Amino acid sequence: MRACALFLLVALAGCTVGPNYSGPPAAAPNAAAGRGFVRAGDAPMDRQAPAAHWWTSLGDPVLDQLVARAIANNPDLGVVRARLLQARAALRQEQGNLLPQANASALYAHARIPGVDLSQSGSSDGEGSGGSGGSGGATGLNLYNVGFDASWEVDLFGGQRRKIEAARATAEAAQANIDDAIVSLSAEVAQAYVNLRDRQRRIALNARSVAMQEQMLALTRQRFDRGTASRLDVSRLQTQLDNSRADNVPLKAELEAYLDALATLVGEEPGALDDLLRADAPLPFPPARVAIGDPATLLRHRPDIRAAERMLAANTAKVGVAEAARFPRLSIMGIVGVGGTKPSDLTKLDDFTLLAAPQLSWNFLDFGRTKAQVEQAKGAQAEAEAQYRSKVLAALRDAEDALARFRYRRVTVATLARAKASADQATALSAERYRAGTTTLIDLLDTQRQQIAAEQNLSVAEAGLTTDFISIQKALGLGWE
Repeated sequence: MRACALFLLVALAGCTVGPNYSGPPAAAPNAAAGRGFVRAGDAPMDRQAPAAHWWTSLGDPVLDQLVARAIANNPDLGVVRARLLQARAALRQEQGNLLPQANASALYAHARIPGVDLSQSGSSDGEGSGGSGGSGGATGLNLYNVGFDASWEVDLFGGQRRKIEAARATAEAAQANIDDAIVSLSAEVAQAYVNLRDRQRRIALNARSVAMQEQMLALTRQRFDRGTASRLDVSRLQTQLDNSRADNVPLKAELEAYLDALATLVGEEPGALDDLLRADAPLPFPPARVAIGDPATLLRHRPDIRAAERMLAANTAKVGVAEAARFPRLSIMGIVGVGGTKPSDLTKLDDFTLLAAPQLSWNFLDFGRTKAQVEQAKGAQAEAEAQYRSKVLAALRDAEDALARFRYRRVTVATLARAKASADQATALSAERYRAGTTTLIDLLDTQRQQIAAEQNLSVAEAGLTTDFISIQKALGLGWE
């Protein structure tokens, strides 16, 4: 009979209720099949796997330094790292809950019991009795005890194993969240750095344009004084100069904002990077060919998709946790102790107290509470599955949109580069005519101003192209290893 009971206990302990997780649903079957990106078009893209540290392809050592400092010191990244530590500790706790618990205890108690005289029953020594305490025959009693107790809840239907499964998946999701934070952080640092260099370049170009317009205005005023120019010409140039000066104000404000943004992203106070970044530097430019891989690689690599998949696994395991609560629970408690009314009783190891108490409990009449908990767990599982599908589709859309913007921005850059080349040629021809005396200095300065305007437009487009390149890397989920 005992052997049969033990066999039944072992068989039940190997039972695990609830659904077994079999992987995420097929949210994007075409992408998983390995086809290429739809919006890449004729842009120079390679289907080889892209590099994790994509920012090094921009060839800017200062940017490399800023990204490394941000990954090491950014406080928001520290938050998600701390959450990973919590998740791993929760996993260790659930793993420990699968095993028995043991406690040691030592007890000394003194009791004054009125109306009882232990001396009449033969206990008259000073160790066992504190003596009578006055009228009424009150007696003092000492009690010494050292013992151990242990308890173990047998995981009959796998509820605790499902808790461990859920905790492990949650910890893995926390790790994926760290990777996702690194992806976002590296892209944010690179975008702020590109915007900073763009503002510096545009401020310098605007200063050149203002200087030329000031010279043009001074010459026009001289002509007005001689009667060879109208007041309208002076007013028109003054308005143009004031507008150019006004354009410089928001550029300087944005420059200061990007300096502060980069400082806080690397975990420093605003102003800490001013000395490093104040000097002008070339605008980073993307490589001639961009490695993008394919959608199947993206689905495997993006950390937010992995985090969503792990949370789906965790919520699937929690259904089993809720299901296990519908079945009986077996707990075993044991107590071992020695002691008595004298300290010497603690040494009598052959005279001990032993208690073993298995307990079977079953909350079979809960008026639907456990069933409701199961339905809640299934609802959370369905929500996690929908969130996973949403993450997959959003990731594919991010990548396709970024590729489309990059492809068309290349056309814009090429067009503005031709416009800049035409402006350069017009400036050279105007300079030759001015040296030959066939045109005025004002005409030359106006041509040079248009050349600077073309260069400003090209600078904005080039900064946009680099920003679109960064968006591609973020959409592909790159930046972590």
